[in-house]
Amino acid sequence: MIEPDRGEAGPGMWRRDAGTVVVPPAALQEQAVEPYAIVAGLHVPRVATEWSAHTHRRHELVWVRGGTLTSRVGNRIFTVSEGNGLWMPAGTLHAGRATAGARFYGAFIAPDRTPVAFEEPTAIAMTPLLESLLTHLSGTDLDPGARGRAESVVFDVLRPSERQFALRVPGDARIDVIAEVLLDDPADPRSLEEWARELDVSDRTLTRAFRQSTGLSFAQWRQALRVHRALMLLAEGFDVTTVSAVLGYTRPSTFIAAFRRVMGTTPGAFHAPADPVEPGVPNRVSAVPNC
Repeated sequence: MIEPDRGEAGPGMWRRDAGTVVVPPAALQEQAVEPYAIVAGLHVPRVATEWSAHTHRRHELVWVRGGTLTSRVGNRIFTVSEGNGLWMPAGTLHAGRATAGARFYGAFIAPDRTPVAFEEPTAIAMTPLLESLLTHLSGTDLDPGARGRAESVVFDVLRPSERQFALRVPGDARIDVIAEVLLDDPADPRSLEEWARELDVSDRTLTRAFRQSTGLSFAQWRQALRVHRALMLLAEGFDVTTVSAVLGYTRPSTFIAAFRRVMGTTPGAFHAPADPVEPGVPNRVSAVPNC
């Protein structure tokens, strides 16, 4: 059964928008894809959709157009936006969510027929060639020879992205309340010193806790979190000025500079529109991905 969420926050995840549809593990059915090494497909959720924690027997590669996908693996949160995909190794427990209307592509890949090994969740560079090949493999009318040739080229061009961007959620009782507040509202302006006074601990204690559990300072972690949220907002069509204000920046230029520090490029360049790989792909779906 699939039920709409009422907007409650989950531990370590984003607050769910009202109307989010939550798909429980029992509702996720990985299609039988034998004898193919790779089977690809497309899903366009009409509303914001969240997939509860689950695993797959096959490796999974997901990517999106016109939206974002957020995936939670243990204490890490991955945000997948246009130009990048996420490789999820077989057997990895993960949860995910996609924004409403996102063109959500996925491919299931047989572990015993995969010459490429990514043992951890890995950001993948979704080049036009790789997307075209996977789109080609979504067809059901390929003869075995053509499919085998396309699958072999996929493995040749599959490469990690230069940006391995994951946010580590602290999981430390000393700072969990701070992380939860910021996950709910990244624009919260309180400084570390203000948090220390509210929690009646020293700012040194909080500083050590952030470093030990995330590898980042409080300021760096909040900045990375804001960029994660910015990726979602930009993909939903909000302009830079609006995103800047929503995330608590006093000037768009400050937001642009922060985004560049984390992502290595400006928000505008990162979300420049891309040409569709193949306009007819919705009519050639052979599997419905789930993250």
